[in-house]
Amino acid sequence: MVFLTALTALGLTAESTFGNLDAEADQMPESSAIINRYLQASRADSSNASKMGSLDVEIEASVPKLNTHGHLKATRVISSLGKISYKVLGFQGDTSVKNEVIARYLQAEQKGQDDKSLSLSPENYKFKLKGQRTGNHGLNVYVFQLSPRQKRVGLFKGEVWLDAQSYLPVYEKGRLVKNPSVFFRQVDFEREFAILNGATVPARMSSVIDTRLVGKVNLSVAYSSPSTASADEEVVEESTANPNVN
Repeated sequence: MVFLTALTALGLTAESTFGNLDAEADQMPESSAIINRYLQASRADSSNASKMGSLDVEIEASVPKLNTHGHLKATRVISSLGKISYKVLGFQGDTSVKNEVIARYLQAEQKGQDDKSLSLSPENYKFKLKGQRTGNHGLNVYVFQLSPRQKRVGLFKGEVWLDAQSYLPVYEKGRLVKNPSVFFRQVDFEREFAILNGATVPARMSSVIDTRLVGKVNLSVAYSSPSTASADEEVVEESTANPNVN
């Protein structure tokens, strides 16, 4: 899970607005059958990821106690080998938020792409089918409760929602079960996906990190189809070796 790797390395709650449960587990396919379909879909999804091209990204981050914030615009590019990179289009806000929150998140996401130890799989999690509901945009989804098999940095306790047609994840939320830093009290997150041409595409992410030193750190990421950068925007390709956003 690239996103969880990024949050973990960042050393960084949101409530869902979706519908209520509308079916019981015994009215649906067996839990094991759904999980098997999900694993098959995930393998196909991984091979389709490199075909998705680029997405525009807007990242908002703030530290309310320090009255600091930042807003970054970038293009997220996936290469033919499935590697993620960013081209920064512009930034407004405090330098400390840019370098200590946003840039570290981007760097960690790029570095954590191949970390299988955080994958959403039966090897790492226990899946419990809670029911079926109508999710965002009217999608019919299966709701699974997730419990990590080990208390390891990067794993979380929470939920995943699987689209009942494609069996791909469309929503996740939870809390990290082990804080990546002694300076953190807790890390909560939620994120949504869209399904495009048989592949999951990130749509939105938000996280609240409760720290011991500066209180809450808020981070949100919104994704959209790419647009052409205007001539006065600075375009800089991010390097995984440098956490600073120019």
